[in-house]
Amino acid sequence: MQKSMNAVMAVVALLLISSGLTFAQAPGASGFPGSAAPPNFGVAQPTGVSDDDIARLRADLRSKRKQITAQNMNLTPDEAAKFWPVYDQYILATIKQNDVRWAMIKDYAANYGTMADEQAQNYIKRSNIVDQQLLALRLRYVSAFEKVISPKKAALWYQVDRHIDLLINLQLSTQIPMIDASK
Repeated sequence: MQKSMNAVMAVVALLLISSGLTFAQAPGASGFPGSAAPPNFGVAQPTGVSDDDIARLRADLRSKRKQITAQNMNLTPDEAAKFWPVYDQYILATIKQNDVRWAMIKDYAANYGTMADEQAQNYIKRSNIVDQQLLALRLRYVSAFEKVISPKKAALWYQVDRHIDLLINLQLSTQIPMIDASK
């Protein structure tokens, strides 16, 4: 599974880079605490990312996620016939939650340089709500998967799905600069 997870990280990085989803920084800015200048969040630039670009990136990520899940699950033909319809339902449900996540990223891009305290508090609350809802959704689907595959294989699905999500979030977090709290 480690080999597949390394492949996930490479695929996610490649998709994010090839999509043009970049968050440019001002010259000399590191985006880390203590840096001389806050980073510049470049999504709104003319060469920025369109909603269509984001939609294509997300579709590519879902496709790769399914491929990696398939590589790691080792399902019998009977299990696969039962598993994949539940998996597809799960992915459809995650799309709604991830719509909220991407909207938050766009909102952050528009406001991070001038973010007021109230906006920062709201960002924290919204971010945690999305994370909690995605976790709750994944947990709800464990029982749905246990109805069609063994609990052990359902646990494997949970691990694979969680690892993929963590890797995607890690890649995104390396591209999104920290809030400038000095203002």
